[in-house]
Amino acid sequence: MSPHRPGVRQDDPAEPSSARLGETLQFMQVLWALHHGLEMSSKRMETTLGVTGQQRLVIRMIGSFPGITGGALARLLHLHPSTMTGLLKRLERRGMIERRSHTGGDRRLVAFFLSLRGVRLDSRRRGTIESMMTSVLASLPPQRVAAARDVLAALAERFLAWSDRPDEQASRRPLAARSLPTRGRRR
Repeated sequence: MSPHRPGVRQDDPAEPSSARLGETLQFMQVLWALHHGLEMSSKRMETTLGVTGQQRLVIRMIGSFPGITGGALARLLHLHPSTMTGLLKRLERRGMIERRSHTGGDRRLVAFFLSLRGVRLDSRRRGTIESMMTSVLASLPPQRVAAARDVLAALAERFLAWSDRPDEQASRRPLAARSLPTRGRRR
């Protein structure tokens, strides 16, 4: 059995070789493996620490920037504001963060801080995705880490720009042919 793929024997002649995929598909294959690993590790963290990898990242950001607003957190982590709102509500309900009125000029803004429980989780390192990444990054030459970060940043930027573009196909169809949401529309 292959140590990397459960249930697949290394000597299986029917097992396709990644070498035939070409550079782009090989890169995508590695990204999907990374995504899968992050998801699995996040579930493990939820079981052992009580928070997912994404929730811990939010805790780490609030610990790094006490008093940060939800909007600033959403921009920092490249998340939709509604996704950030859900994350913050769950962390607040579980007593890991606290919300307070923003001390700046606009009292409608809410600032977030870590609770005592959040501070403990913020300082925890063992058993986290962050500790695994720190270990791997420390084992590589800095120039390789910088090159990988540059490639991933370029991909992230392109995907974010692509997801922000309106659907080109939909914009070419006449308005009457498009399916528009009906919720909230007056008739």
